[in-house]
Amino acid sequence: MIAQVESRIERLEGDRPARLDDFDGADRERMQYVFLFSIYHHYSKTFDDHILAQVQAGSQPLPLGFADAALGELLRHGFVRKDALRCMALFFQIRRAYHFIDRGLTGRSPCMQRFRMDLWNNIFTHDIRTYEATLWDRMEDFSTLLLGPTGSGKGAAAAAIGQSGYIPFDDKAGRFAKSFTDTFVAVNLTQFAETLLESELFGHARGAFTGAVAPHDGLFTLCGKHGSIFLDEIGDISPQVQIKLLKVLEERSFSPVGSHQNLRFQGRIIAATNQSIDRLRMLGRFRDDFYYRLCSDTIAVPSLRQRIEEDPGELNDLIDHSVRWIVGIPSPELSEKVSRIVHDRLGPAYPWPGNVRELAQCVRSVIIKRDYQPNAVAPMDLSERLAADILEGHLSADALLSRYCGLLYEKLGSYEEVARRTSLDRRTAKKYIQQSGMAGG
Repeated sequence: MIAQVESRIERLEGDRPARLDDFDGADRERMQYVFLFSIYHHYSKTFDDHILAQVQAGSQPLPLGFADAALGELLRHGFVRKDALRCMALFFQIRRAYHFIDRGLTGRSPCMQRFRMDLWNNIFTHDIRTYEATLWDRMEDFSTLLLGPTGSGKGAAAAAIGQSGYIPFDDKAGRFAKSFTDTFVAVNLTQFAETLLESELFGHARGAFTGAVAPHDGLFTLCGKHGSIFLDEIGDISPQVQIKLLKVLEERSFSPVGSHQNLRFQGRIIAATNQSIDRLRMLGRFRDDFYYRLCSDTIAVPSLRQRIEEDPGELNDLIDHSVRWIVGIPSPELSEKVSRIVHDRLGPAYPWPGNVRELAQCVRSVIIKRDYQPNAVAPMDLSERLAADILEGHLSADALLSRYCGLLYEKLGSYEEVARRTSLDRRTAKKYIQQSGMAGG
């Protein structure tokens, strides 16, 4: 296809370059996409090499050595310089999305194919022509909610979105305006006490509270234009924090703790939870207005069990991917050994309760010990085991409270609700839940 398009362009040009001005109406629009198609594919491998080099370089945007040549081809075909620069940025964005979504999220099952398409549409919408014409610099208004079980890859999906946003090309500097390695900011909302969470998100002014001896920039300040902030475990935050985040979504502004200054947030918000949003809303723990403003696009992340049920061969693909990631190079011999032990020890019906996170640990265990013994306990068995241990007198008071808090968290899905039921403060309840091993990730 690519060779055919280039051959036809050569025949069309003859002894001088074909230009957009040579065509009218529908033919002009058609030829615009023909030229873009040809130039994009001509430089796609070079863009891919630049992406890999930028990953290694980190925060400092690298010079784009082929920029003059690529821009020259666009200008030669009649694109005005402003449009040519935007096309360069779009080429780069498409290649990054391909790198992080199509190559980075392994899986051939139908649910994974739908999942990758959902992520692609989240970045470019279902019609890339509309995106290119009107939305390329306005996607910050579209928030994203990722739903899926613990360990299924919500963080990887959020990173794929966050690192595939539009970044303009700086013509004078000969590089893109920002490194895509810096456009994604992630925070797990459960790792901070509520009194510190607002400061972490919005920053604080000097003297805002005891210990605030200097002003502090929050994550919404650090995540600038062309960036995305990922709010993991969004289902665990209080209604008060939800109200403040709602203001960010609706007004694109926020104030640091202890300050009346209004700051503008120019990035995009991605959120995730492993809890049932419908259940949280029904219990009054998740505000409806916050939900409706957050869910411009809701994407379901499939469990590993669903993926394997739809295509059993996907398990071996993921083992290959994990082995390559761990050892740094493809190793068919090691992959085959891991696959054989996994199939022998666990069998085809193993439900993988820890999802792809558990699979990665399973691969590491097999590489180290040539064995994997899952210790996951089905949620329905936890109460029976706790009751048996109580009757047999095996538990200390500390262990009893830890196990009980873990059971409540598995049922209720909220540190605050566990604290209310047990008459403990939130920090103590969270400590016992983490000791029990039931805290989600």
